[in-house]
Amino acid sequence: MAKTIDARLPGVLLPWYDGVKRELPWRENREPYRVWLSEIMLQQTRVEAVKGYFARFLEMLPDIRSLAECDDETLHKLWEGLGYYSRVRNLKKAAITIMEDHGGNFPREYESVRALPGIGDYTAGAICSICFDLPTPAVDGNVLRVAARLTEDFTPIDQPAVKKEVGAALAAIYPQRAGDFTQALMELGATLCGPNRKPDCDACPCREFCRAFQNGTAEQLPVKTPKKQRRVEEKTVLILSCEGRYALTKRHDGGLLAGLWQFPDFPGQPELPAVLEKVEELGLKPREIYKQVEKKHIFTHVEWRMNGYYLEVSEPEGPYTWLTAEEMDAQAAMPTAYRQFRE
Repeated sequence: MAKTIDARLPGVLLPWYDGVKRELPWRENREPYRVWLSEIMLQQTRVEAVKGYFARFLEMLPDIRSLAECDDETLHKLWEGLGYYSRVRNLKKAAITIMEDHGGNFPREYESVRALPGIGDYTAGAICSICFDLPTPAVDGNVLRVAARLTEDFTPIDQPAVKKEVGAALAAIYPQRAGDFTQALMELGATLCGPNRKPDCDACPCREFCRAFQNGTAEQLPVKTPKKQRRVEEKTVLILSCEGRYALTKRHDGGLLAGLWQFPDFPGQPELPAVLEKVEELGLKPREIYKQVEKKHIFTHVEWRMNGYYLEVSEPEGPYTWLTAEEMDAQAAMPTAYRQFRE
């Protein structure tokens, strides 16, 4: 990645941003708690999907203290469906740290913000620039895409050194309106110069000094290292019901989807007789098989291929918590991988 970005960038980008910026709930003010929450929610998640979660979360947990004191069941339920649950667990850990180490006040120095659980270089840069107008770039995929096109650099943007070089190049040209400049870069990378679309170079305020536009290479950029093929895991999921209640079990506190509720499952996809045998091994007596469905769920590095069996059993026994559908919806935070069997 080229080590310099044209110094004209702030001068053209800020007026453009002032005229076209989207009205988003987390842009209503620069209160650090709101900005922090939005940045964590927006990781790996679409803007439209986040809006509702953001409003509900703030209604239940309006400040750092309420987040720090929130029980895990309520926290997971508020986050249900957003995925990447380690994000919300780290939110609570960071809130506790702020209460204990910073007197309940969000820290204003970059290094102190960066030291909070779950906050990396990007999130710390976004918070410090947007909330405190510090010249701390927030370099994510959108900004890397913009930088690759501005400088016509074909170095794969997922190389760690590239992110550091782009951050240093942007820091060298940061204007006094640091927060608006950070958001303007985000806006450009999410709209005109967005992913999975043809860049709208004709409407871009940077086209006069964008090297990729000048040389007709914008659609070839950015370059990424080819992804490794995802590992595939097969699972059998048991949707066990008895008199209007369903069997749920809670995942262990460590690892993927820690602490969340799920339907019972086991590895592999055996034929039906083996599935029924497995149910009996759990101390349950199958009475009726309603249906069998196939689902899949894709994580970053693994794909789950899931066979789901809907079974009525004679007694609500076994090492499970039995809940009605209403209780399940109100109380049990369930990851999307299993919630897709909630029919």
